[in-house]
Formats: sequence, C-alpha cells, structure tokens
Amino acid sequence: MRKVNLRGAWLRQTDLSRADVTGVRFRELPYLNVGSAALSCAFSPDAKWLAIGLENDDIVVYSTTNWDMVRTLSGHRNPVRVVVYSPDGTLIVSGGWDGTVRIWDMESGVCQHSLADHSEFVNCVAYSPHGDQVASASDDKTIRLWDPASGNCCQILSGHEEAVVCVVYSPKGDQVASGCADSSVRLWNVASGECSHIFDSHSGKIRGITFSPQGDQVASASNDMTIRLWDVRSAKCRHILEGHTDEVNSVVYSLKGDQIFSGSSDGTLRVWDVQSGTCRHTISGHGDNVNCVALSPKGDMIASGSWDETVRLWDVSVAGSRHISSGHSQAVLAVKCSPKGSLIASCSGDRTIRLWDMESGTCLRTLCGHGYTVSSVAFSHEGNQIISGSYDGTMRLWDVDTGTCHRISTGHTSWIFSITYSPQGDQVVSASKDNTVRLWNATTGEYCGSLSGRIRRIICVVYSPDCSLIATGNIYGTVRLWSAESMTCINTLKGHKNPVQDIVFSPRGGQLASASVDQTVRLWSVATGDCCQILRGHGDEVLSVAYSYKGDLLASGSSDKTVRLWDAESGQCRAVIQNLQGGVTSVAWIPSADVNYLVTGCEDGSVLKWHVTENEGHCVTLCWGATNGSLTLTGASIQDVSGLNSHNKQLLRQRGATGEPENQFREANKEVITMVSVVSQMRHPANGMVLDSPKIAYLSDEQPREQDEQQVEQQGPQQVERKEI
Repeated sequence: MRKVNLRGAWLRQTDLSRADVTGVRFRELPYLNVGSAALSCAFSPDAKWLAIGLENDDIVVYSTTNWDMVRTLSGHRNPVRVVVYSPDGTLIVSGGWDGTVRIWDMESGVCQHSLADHSEFVNCVAYSPHGDQVASASDDKTIRLWDPASGNCCQILSGHEEAVVCVVYSPKGDQVASGCADSSVRLWNVASGECSHIFDSHSGKIRGITFSPQGDQVASASNDMTIRLWDVRSAKCRHILEGHTDEVNSVVYSLKGDQIFSGSSDGTLRVWDVQSGTCRHTISGHGDNVNCVALSPKGDMIASGSWDETVRLWDVSVAGSRHISSGHSQAVLAVKCSPKGSLIASCSGDRTIRLWDMESGTCLRTLCGHGYTVSSVAFSHEGNQIISGSYDGTMRLWDVDTGTCHRISTGHTSWIFSITYSPQGDQVVSASKDNTVRLWNATTGEYCGSLSGRIRRIICVVYSPDCSLIATGNIYGTVRLWSAESMTCINTLKGHKNPVQDIVFSPRGGQLASASVDQTVRLWSVATGDCCQILRGHGDEVLSVAYSYKGDLLASGSSDKTVRLWDAESGQCRAVIQNLQGGVTSVAWIPSADVNYLVTGCEDGSVLKWHVTENEGHCVTLCWGATNGSLTLTGASIQDVSGLNSHNKQLLRQRGATGEPENQFREANKEVITMVSVVSQMRHPANGMVLDSPKIAYLSDEQPREQDEQQVEQQGPQQVERKEI
C-alpha cells in the first residue's frame, strides 16, 4: 500500500490490520484540541513552534515536530487576541483584551515587559521585519510603536475615528497599515508618523490586514464579507474578493504573493488567485467561526484557529491545487444539468451558485450576489444562461460563460422556493413564500401574470414537457395541475399526508412524480389525476425526485442519506446509494440517451456524480465528488499497522480508526487489504428496506397530517415552512 494518496478518502469500516503504510500520503494533519477558543496563531520563523492565543487568557506553544504542547504562557487577565514571533524567533509578543502588550522570552517563558499604555482592548500587535519595533492597535483609536528591548513607547499614530482592529508592517518596515472599525484602511509612514493614504470603500468593520510579500499590495478583510486588494502606490482597489457568506476575520498572502488565504465566520477558509480575484478552493472542517489564519515559514502549511476550540492544520499543496474541487460550505439545495449535459449547476445555503464540468468535476465558476440562501437554479433552453431564486426574494439571470449577473428581478416579496424555465425557453415560473406563483418573460424579465386560485404555501413548481401544464406542490400534501394558458387549476391530486417537497413530469408528460415529507414518492396519471404507484422504502422525508432521460428510471433523494432508483413502470426499487454524509436534497439526471449519469446534492455541501449501469441488475459507481470531507475511517482497524509516524497515528485516530499500530516500521507484508469505500456496486437491494430507528424530520410541530387542505386552511395559517439548512 505504498505511494498511495488518501487525501479526502472515505474508508468507512476499512480493514487495514497488519498493513504496511510506509510512504502512504494522507495529505492531512491532525487537529489540535486547545480547550478554548483559538483567537490567534503564529508559526515561529524556524517553523519549529506554533503559538496560539486563547480566549481563556493563556498562550500555548506546540512543537510542530510531534504536535505536543510544550509551554503555557500565563499573565494576561483577559482573552489573548493576538500573538506574533519576533523575526529571530527568540521572543513572542502578545496583545490582550486586558489592554496590555506583553513581550515573552521564548526559551524561559518569562514575561520581560508588560506594556499598559493603551486605555482599551489591544486587538493586534505586529513585529517590524528587522525586529527593532513593535506596533499595537487598540480600541482606544490609536496605534502605538514600541521599542521591544526597553519597553518604551516611541510614537503614537492618531487619526482613526473608531477602534483600531488590526495593524501590520510592510516588508521593508517603512510603512504600517491599519484597519479600523469605521471601515477604513490607513497607510502610515513609520519615520514621520504621518498618514499617507486612506482606503475607505469597505462597508463594514475591517477585521484583518496584510501586505503582499513584494510590498506593492495590501489585502483587507471586512465584516462586509469581502476581501479587497489595494495598490499601495495609487491607493486604488484592484480586486474585490467575494464568496464568503459571513464576516472575513483573517487574511494572509502565500510566500510568492500569487494566492491569498482567508478565514471567515462562515466556518471556512478560502484560497484566492490574486491575479484574477477568483476563489480557487474552499476548505471546510471547523465547526464554528474561523478567527485566524497563519502560514508556515516554508509556505507548505496553514494553521487556522476557531471558536470550536481547535486549531486545524492544512496542507497548502492540496488546498491550493486547482485540480481539487471542494463542495459548498453549506447545504446544496438544488442541482441541475445543462441541456447538452456538459455542465452542472448547484446552489446552496452559502448564497452561491457553482458551475461544474460534468466530465472532470472541476468547479469552473462560482456565482456570488444573492444576499441569502439560493434555493433554486435552472438552465435556459440554450444552456447559455442560468436563472436563480433566493430566500432574499430576488431572481438573478447569469451568463454561463462569464458569470456576470445580467438582471435582478424583484417582484416577489418573500422567499423564492422554486424556479424553472418552460421547455420552450420563453417563460420562467417561480413559486414564493408570498403565496404567489408568477410567470415571467424569459427574455425581458417582464411580469406576465400569476396562477389564480388556491396558491397557499406552494414550495415546488414545474412545467410539463409540452408547456401546456404547470404542476405545483404545497405544504398540505396537495399537487395541483394548472393550465399554462389560462393560469387556472384544472385538477387536484391528493394522497400525500405531509408537504410535497419536489415534483417532476416524466419525459413524455404522461406521468407525474411527487416526493413528500411522508417518506413516499407517488406516481400520478396526468390524464386522470389517479395515483398509479406509491413508492415506499425511504426512512425519512423524501426531498427530491427526477426521471432519467428515457423515463424508465426514477431517482429519489432523502434525508435518510440515501438515493433510491426505482423502475418507473413497476415501482420496484432497483438500487440504493447508501451512507452518504448528508441528506440528499436534490437529484438530477444528465441528459443522454446512451448512458445514465446521476448527480446528487447533499446537506453536507457535496455534489456527486454517479454512473448507473444495467448488468445483471442496476449497478451504481461514483465518478467524482466535490466534497468538503476529510479522511474518514469510521470503524477502521489499524491494529498492528506499520509505517505510521506519530502525526499519522494521531490523524487516523481522530478520523475514527481503532486499534494499536506497531511502534516500529517494518517491511510490507503480503496480506490482502480489504477496503469498503463510499459506494461499490449495489445489486437489487431488498424492497422496503427499513432503517434502524428512522427519524422523521417534520418541518414543524404543527405539521398537518391527514387533514384535508381545506380544513387546515379553515383553522388558520400553520407555522410550517420549508426547512432552511
């Protein structure tokens, strides 16, 4: 098992017993449980140590050789907001919310100076490149420059009108950049103490700031969820980096200056290309706000600290790779395939839409602009445009090639749940929490009219293949068919006991499938309105449903973390994709008459592509996955495994492995290693499989069950809405 790269592998219940893993590249590092929120972290210049400032008032120092904690520095009386090393690595300087700047001897752990001239919190400290000066930023609206040898204050930089949050020296040490709660960034001349430039286009508090290695650019991170790149000479903003869905707390350049790493309160880190301003990678793993990001002196590792009381270590060579796709940072709510099958679009609670290459799974583009969860997305008839609907109440029209937003429609007054093009491509229909279903001219965006009649609480809408009908599903379990011409209801299909989450017409339009919270999929005759089949087997609410291109197979995704493939004619379950990492919120078939490819979107933010073949039964294999998952070894045995160093031993145990590996490396044995990974080939699972202790996740405690819709409406509005994840 040598020369294997297990980056992001999912090896649940894998038997690695007595294997030799010498040379295996896990490409992940163990995380550090530091016991308190990690507010700041810094590598020593020789990369041997990592210092972490904690909310519990302490500074802890870890050895990067074995990741053991070697020292605790105590003295601050409030949370330690920032720690940095001196350029020679002999000293640590820290700033705390007790209003002090402290200088520590690294070898002895003794505090040499406690500088208490600030009258408010100290938010940031920075060492000059030559080590002869320290800068500190405070809530008292000032920046102070200190002599670290004597502890004397040399200069006070005044001018900010609110709290100074962050400060950093230029690579030459002749300038200082500072970020303020008033949303401005200032450049100061260290010798004169004068402010030379003010950058003020952010709309929120500045949280982090850094110079590029060349010193020609400043990057600022803000509460406005953006990072801005400023030209030092012209004071012009060169790029605005958008993608984070919450305030950006920390930012750092790569050693070459061609990439930027950022940490955000949305729980993610992002890797950005400096030249283009595009996001190359999203790194997930923390369970709370990412407060700080630090780059190792060799540039090969990132450390990130979080309110989840961990510091996580990331391999930069993997994180920065343009060939590795990560999933959304929050739940995927919809996936759709382009008409030619070359692209996949996904939308998410992280407020973004992503375009994926169907063959490789590479994320080609991330579309940002919505202010809230993006709930629905659809390709135009030609496939050159995408329309999206959001909980911010707007619809946006995007150019597929450029990612430019061409139009924003604001007719709805509340959340948009569902949006789709007509098959002819001339109209768009949208369903909203404002109790309207609206039709729009696809070319101009003009409002064309609304469905009339009983429009209460509709959460999904779709056109029939011939454009003559519109089908809707609501929270009362009712499916309705409407005339697209007259916009009036012509049939009501009742049977579901709980909300209808998704509906779809068969390719020929003779059949309609509906997915419901009642854990069933129902197949309806469009001509008569009769229920032809009830498909049972899911152990939790069914969130999505889709017909294959030929219409012979039906896929359904569920909160039980499975996808089921059904025979559309007989209603029999032909295959089950199991043990996914999150509920399956959306399924879509890639349009092809020759081969069956299925795409799934999940609550864990992943987008996965599957190949479905029929060879003595239906077999399902994973083609590619865009996930945020890390190495998973739940139930795996590493008993007597050889070739594990202390890092990897700790890593595998954190990822769920059990057993005791050998202490010494040994030569590889010849025993067979059995790996049961994500999904192998699955043939004819038993119909009606019952999961252990199924959990039924209703949308509300007041969820209507067997009541007739009219009876429910007579009782008044129910507090039942589509779940926001």
